Amino acid sequence: MTSAVNTFGLSLPDYPWEAMAPYLAKASEHPGGAVNLSIGTPVDPTPVLIREALKAAADAPGYPTVHGTAGLREAIAAWFHRRRGVAGLDPKNVMPTVGSKELVAWLPLLLGLNPGDVVVRPKVAYPTYDIGATLAGVTSVATDTLDELDAATRARVRLIWVNSPGNPTGSVRDVESLKALVSQARELGAVVASDECYAELGWGSWDAQRGGEPVPSVLDPRVAGGSHDGLLAVYSLSKQSNVAGYRAAFVAGDPAIMANLVNSRKHAGMIVPYPVQEAMRVALGDDSHVQAQKDLYRGRRERLVPALQQFGLEIKYSDAGLYLWSTAGEDTWDTVGRLADLGIVVGPGVFYGDAGTGFVRVALTGTDERIDAAVARLAPGR
Repeated sequence: MTSAVNTFGLSLPDYPWEAMAPYLAKASEHPGGAVNLSIGTPVDPTPVLIREALKAAADAPGYPTVHGTAGLREAIAAWFHRRRGVAGLDPKNVMPTVGSKELVAWLPLLLGLNPGDVVVRPKVAYPTYDIGATLAGVTSVATDTLDELDAATRARVRLIWVNSPGNPTGSVRDVESLKALVSQARELGAVVASDECYAELGWGSWDAQRGGEPVPSVLDPRVAGGSHDGLLAVYSLSKQSNVAGYRAAFVAGDPAIMANLVNSRKHAGMIVPYPVQEAMRVALGDDSHVQAQKDLYRGRRERLVPALQQFGLEIKYSDAGLYLWSTAGEDTWDTVGRLADLGIVVGPGVFYGDAGTGFVRVALTGTDERIDAAVARLAPGR
């Protein structure tokens, strides 16, 4: 007699960060403890006005709305105008999401992509873009320009992910680059989804508070022309407002796509809790806490950059965001190991695709005390 064996579960790759366990253990042996700069999770307190807004909305016995309250959607539209140069965004065409990662993972499926369709993502990229393609049963292709694709592949492209500022590289696409990509996508009938979660954290020529240009959005009229057709902008408050634990994000853009996403998410129960929606509404109306947090990161960056360079790392791109994309011209794991010997934990570039080989990602998300500890350990002769 034989018995049937059922195997359940999606065939997804193992979560890559498990491979970091021995390096974290090694770093933890340092007399001063580990300085963990491997994951970009905020470490500074959530601003009081946001916590108070969450508390004030805690009496929420009814179901929240998938589309978001009118007040939240109006706050998002006003934020796009004030901070991103996108005027006239209809509040109907925005929606809160349960963090940005879930939207990245589920968007190909929610857009109705079919086997044979292609999702394009950056060569060096956050792994969830590939996971989203896998969940939808479609093909993921890594490229930074559609010109690299052959005609047959280009014809199958249905979704193009842009990540600007990029994770992990910190690279920024300027207006002309975005405009050209949008034009190509529209010729193909493909959707451009722009993951813009680090847009408030521009440095150098992209540091708006220091005389630079603001990081452009895909919905910027200089990029989109007179229409948001085929375009989606994704944003998260996790980094700018220290609310990663709230899972507070939103998406905006193409009216027809947004209406479909709202409807699909109603059926699936993908809903941001009402207290979080209220906290988002208040956070989006206050720019002062965003500036204060950026100033903290700027100071940490200005201390960490020269220390890494003295250690022998070359920093590439890193024009915006929370990471320093760095290479010592050696195998990624050799760099990870040498830093772990100093009690410093960084992210392996190989976690972000083949093009990340030889690189490490160093996050700015350490307290001032931990950043200063890292700087001291990186000093020559230590």
